[in-house]
Amino acid sequence: MTKIIMHGCNGRMGRVIADLVKEDPDAEIVAGIDIAESEAAFPVFTDINACDVEADAIIDFSSPKALESLLTFAEAKALPLVLCTTGFSTEQLDRIREAGTKIAVLKSANMSLGINTIIKLLKDATNVFVPAGYDVEIVEQHHNQKLDAPSGTALALADAINEAANGQLEYVYDRSQVRQKRDKKELGISAVRAGNIPGTHEVFFAGPDELIEIKHLAYSRSIFANGAISAAKFLAGKKPGMYDMSDVIADMTGKAE
Repeated sequence: MTKIIMHGCNGRMGRVIADLVKEDPDAEIVAGIDIAESEAAFPVFTDINACDVEADAIIDFSSPKALESLLTFAEAKALPLVLCTTGFSTEQLDRIREAGTKIAVLKSANMSLGINTIIKLLKDATNVFVPAGYDVEIVEQHHNQKLDAPSGTALALADAINEAANGQLEYVYDRSQVRQKRDKKELGISAVRAGNIPGTHEVFFAGPDELIEIKHLAYSRSIFANGAISAAKFLAGKKPGMYDMSDVIADMTGKAE
């Protein structure tokens, strides 16, 4: 049984995770941390330093503003930390890596097991198609309330592809001001914002006579919540270091074999 502290328990993702854990025989939310008090099946603390509940890991879905107090608490308690919050500054990312020398930290821009499995597939596909001269394009779609474009997930997919391509690809976000043929080293990234479109990410490897498309659709927040719970189970008891969702997937794959 993995005992979890939910940091940001009153937020949308915090509530989704708490509901899913209720049905999980291998996990339990033993405490929550949030800026506002709330009624829950577990104690909720508005001051993280007041939390005295024993746990195996922390899941964070909150705000970059809360990072320093969260890391200080996790380090003091020697608690593994699953960081699902995004939007950290360069200085905060350095601080997270510093924390990784003292505790186990898993940070991911997207907790979906599907997206993280696709990232692995994209690296393999890039090794085949980019040297063969195939063009690579990413198109992502989201609802009209999403603030950032392109999405963090689209950039994570692009980074995975470019890493496999030894950094030779150049990200191109807008071709409207350039009247010229597509350069072979381009990696096009396009964003659509409309209505209530569910999060959709498509990657195209386009050759002269064939098109390979890898697509992911997110129908609900549960996919991110399930990934975070799996990450917490994986991270419990791990040695200090920086981990990511590829480690979780490798662990799950190993257990299945």
